Amino acid sequence: MYNKIFSPKRIVLTNGKTVLEKRSKAPFVLFIICVAVYYSAQATGFNFAIIFRRINEFFTIVLEMLQPNWNYLDGILPELFVTLKMSFLGSIIGAIVALPTAVLASSNIIKNKIIYGLFKMVLSLLRTMPTLVMALIATYLFALPATAGTVAIFLFTVSYVGKLLFEAIENVDMGAFQAMQSIGMTRIQSFRYAIFPQILPSYLSTSLFCFEGNVRYAAILGYIGAGGIGNLINETIGWRDYSSLGMIVLMLVITVYVIETFSEHFRKKLM
Repeated sequence: MYNKIFSPKRIVLTNGKTVLEKRSKAPFVLFIICVAVYYSAQATGFNFAIIFRRINEFFTIVLEMLQPNWNYLDGILPELFVTLKMSFLGSIIGAIVALPTAVLASSNIIKNKIIYGLFKMVLSLLRTMPTLVMALIATYLFALPATAGTVAIFLFTVSYVGKLLFEAIENVDMGAFQAMQSIGMTRIQSFRYAIFPQILPSYLSTSLFCFEGNVRYAAILGYIGAGGIGNLINETIGWRDYSSLGMIVLMLVITVYVIETFSEHFRKKLM
């Protein structure tokens, strides 16, 4: 049995020669995965027995959420609008700031290694910083929760859009840019007429896609005190009011679906 599984398979070619197929590494990889899963479960205290023993409570909560409390709708709408305003404002300002940041991080536009290296490092630092951590820091810095959420979304948008945008700039055709410089245009003018039209569809599409995600992130940010509908999620979970929580989730799903539908429509127009 061992030989059948682990021994190399013999293959007879059309010319009569016999070759040995390379031994599969799948059993070794599977063994490593099993060992990693075992020690991960030990380190985190994960227990399958508890999951099977308490799985019925999960379905109890889900059943209550599937019976949304429609009377709670009036309390949801104001906080939902706060979430949308946070997402929209943070996304708009972040996308605007991301454009010059991406230009300054592009090595084919900026020839000074210190400048483009510095801005690339700033974008990398913003990406590595979790949005929740940025929201927590902003919550301590600003008294208004909605302001903290907007700042966190703004920083995430700058890092996300800026990263994709400077990569797009570095991969454009530089022929037109160099031709315009050769006739006396400045680097800014050459970028405006040669590079910007090439990256504009990608820039707008990425900004719209980022706005979609920011609406979902804003709900999570509110859960940690950064304003918006997340505050209601925190309250309803604390009070074990799962029918009201179901209403919140329903409204959030509808809102995100509508935004994604419109965003996808406009992104397809830009492609």
